Amino acid sequence: MTRTSRILDILAIIVLIGCVVIVTEAQIAEKYTQNPCVNKQTCRECIQTQSCAWCMATNFTDKPRCFHPSFAPLGACPEEFTWNPSNERTFIINRELSRASSIRGGGQMVSGGSYEAGSSYSASGSSYQSSQYGASAKGSSSSSSSFSAASGSIVQISPQKVNLKLRINEPYKLNFRYSQAEDYPVDLYYLMDLSKSMEDDKAKLSKLGALLSETMRNITSNFKLGFGSFVDKVLMPYVSTIPKKLEHPCDGCEAPYGYRNHMTLSVDTAKFSKEVEDAAVSGNLDAPEGGFDAIMQAIVCRDRIGWRDQARRLLVFSTDAGFHYAGDGKLGGVIEPNDGQCHLDSSGLYTHSTIQDYPSISQINHHVKKNSINVIFAVTQTQINVYKKLSQHIEGSSSAVLSNDSSNVVDLVRDEYNKISSSIEMKDTASSYVKINYYSACLNGSGPVLTSKCDGLKVGDIVSFFAEITVTECPADPKEWQQQIQIYPVGINETLTIDLEMLCSCPCENPNHPMYEVASEKCHDHGNYMCGICECNNSYFGNTCECSAASGTPVNQTVVCKADNDTISECNGRGTCVCGICECNKRQNPEEVVSGRFCECDNFSCDRHNSLVCSGPDHGTCNCGTCNCKPGWTGLACDCLASNETCKQPNSDGEICSGHGECECGVCKCKVTNEGRYSGKYCEKCPTCSRRCQDLKDCVQCQMYKTGPLKDEAACAANCTLFVPIGVEKIDMNDEKENGFPCAYYDDDDCRFKFRYTEIDGKIEVYAQQERECPPKVFMLGIVLGVIAAIVLVGLAILLLWKLLTTIHDRREFARFEKERMAAKWDAGENPIYRHATTTFKNPTYAGK
Repeated sequence: MTRTSRILDILAIIVLIGCVVIVTEAQIAEKYTQNPCVNKQTCRECIQTQSCAWCMATNFTDKPRCFHPSFAPLGACPEEFTWNPSNERTFIINRELSRASSIRGGGQMVSGGSYEAGSSYSASGSSYQSSQYGASAKGSSSSSSSFSAASGSIVQISPQKVNLKLRINEPYKLNFRYSQAEDYPVDLYYLMDLSKSMEDDKAKLSKLGALLSETMRNITSNFKLGFGSFVDKVLMPYVSTIPKKLEHPCDGCEAPYGYRNHMTLSVDTAKFSKEVEDAAVSGNLDAPEGGFDAIMQAIVCRDRIGWRDQARRLLVFSTDAGFHYAGDGKLGGVIEPNDGQCHLDSSGLYTHSTIQDYPSISQINHHVKKNSINVIFAVTQTQINVYKKLSQHIEGSSSAVLSNDSSNVVDLVRDEYNKISSSIEMKDTASSYVKINYYSACLNGSGPVLTSKCDGLKVGDIVSFFAEITVTECPADPKEWQQQIQIYPVGINETLTIDLEMLCSCPCENPNHPMYEVASEKCHDHGNYMCGICECNNSYFGNTCECSAASGTPVNQTVVCKADNDTISECNGRGTCVCGICECNKRQNPEEVVSGRFCECDNFSCDRHNSLVCSGPDHGTCNCGTCNCKPGWTGLACDCLASNETCKQPNSDGEICSGHGECECGVCKCKVTNEGRYSGKYCEKCPTCSRRCQDLKDCVQCQMYKTGPLKDEAACAANCTLFVPIGVEKIDMNDEKENGFPCAYYDDDDCRFKFRYTEIDGKIEVYAQQERECPPKVFMLGIVLGVIAAIVLVGLAILLLWKLLTTIHDRREFARFEKERMAAKWDAGENPIYRHATTTFKNPTYAGK
């Protein structure tokens, strides 16, 4: 034999060994990995399971048709008959982001490097990743596309339309970008409460109209301004319906109304100021106003208001009061719900104010999102908290404090616009069957994080997002397998439209497919052949509809081949029902057998130990999922010795685990008791137990301190013969460096004595502290006498002080009496208290004439 032939033989042997290893590894992988594909009986069920593929081949009855491609065994389904669709993306419209030149229509047509419309890309669970993902960039002149430059349209989100084909539970990452275009048009509609309390606000706003327009034109040259007002429904109890009050509800007021559009959006600033100045105030009775009616009409009457398709739309709502909402109309007898339609007459007056109820908050939110309008609630300080809560329920809205006379309205609108334009948040219209997560690095330049909102943006900044789109389940109605999803920036009338096709069925299940045969011969003319299997008529069953139900009560194959009504799949998903009898699937490993009437048993799914079923044939055998252990072995996997001999300490009395544990699988499992935790191979140790301390304490007391129950010398000598304590200066109970186990007790004198002991090979050594720790003696009689003496002394001191104070007071009173007595001057013979009964008066003008 030549050297070349030997080398070839060696290579052949190596290849053969490699093949054997690969097959063995595949068998082990299938054995230990739960495969969700094998239980699926139809192509539709199969592809709705993540990563599963279906075999449409005709002669493929000995293996599961639904399989995982990674676990496909040798002799698997031919590739041309395998249906394993992957996620697919197709760009329909992909225009580049706009620049200022493209907005004005003056830019040159430059290739922006966008994807061609109609180009497709397929991936299994992945997608195209931009190399510039997450990084912010200033747009350049080269970023404007030929389309936007030629047509003058504005593009702030790219791409614009995409087709997606997605499988269930296989996420797909779709990249898109957003950039705020330069000089983007702005429509601002000022909606004002014109009740009597807002009269001074109206006057201030008419003077600030030009300044407001000039401020907004500093932001964008393409700016329009409009004006509308509202009061409330002309019904009791909202306004007074007395005829005189209907004409003049208050001094200087005109008749009330629901909502009026005074001025459509226009560039004429002078007209805005004049319309505000000419608008008359009115009055109503209750505190809340009909602002929701006005907001709804200002949103839905797009043509009458003049909202532009490509513009940032701002609705400034100004009031100093609360609002009525859906249900409040019943107070005035209005029960018809608000229909969300435009009802303005030729003069701009809301005609259905007394016909329809106020709109609800959810209706307002729905139409705000639908029309991409940013609502700014400019309200007084007393109402700001209410409108802050309201703005949380209306997408893209905000609230700010308006001064009492609206003098800060220009600053308020400018600041709120800057907040809105510098922040972008992505929303979508996905149904409950689709889950979308957004990721972006915003302007940080670092890796993407889970977020749908970016702040701090300026004109020209480009922000990259990617949307992780996952179809969570297939709708029951096949019509819903085709859905359209809008991903949109809040407050911007631009969207990324996704035409989504859910891959919930197989083409071969369509009657027009070549592999679909009606009443096929392959199904004995009793069923339809599709995707390689037969779908039998009601009275037939079997793989090829070969089984017929008996006359009388028809046999239901699904029921006959199921163990009970709670079982989902026939033959437990591990066999084929042939004429009502389960034929269990064959395993690649001939030693592995599926058995049982319903294929419910096997000899390979029992508990394992060291990767062996039932710890190997020497320990036990697997029977229908339970290990039958051989004599001498026990446990779920027959991995435990049945004997307890290994749990008995040698040279002992034969007690299992020293009486301090249980023998489990030939190993002691020690107990934890109130005394402490036992340890050791035979649970013979207990470092924290106090039992030995208790045995030694009486001998330590009598030998060391001559106290305790054995303090009599005879009793101490008779009972304490195992050790003689060694005196030490101090025993530290917390010092782990000292040998032995610490013990401490209190004796009858309330003195604490401490000692340590060690026990080695039955020999006990005790180290005791020489002096007990006794509390200091207290002379109780002295304390009692001292307290009594102190009380007596304090009492005497108080009596002496009282005597002193009363003496001083008496002497002062007597001295004052003596002083008054000495100062008294009257005749001693006459009573000084007596007064004559008559009084003589002299008339100075009488001269006696």
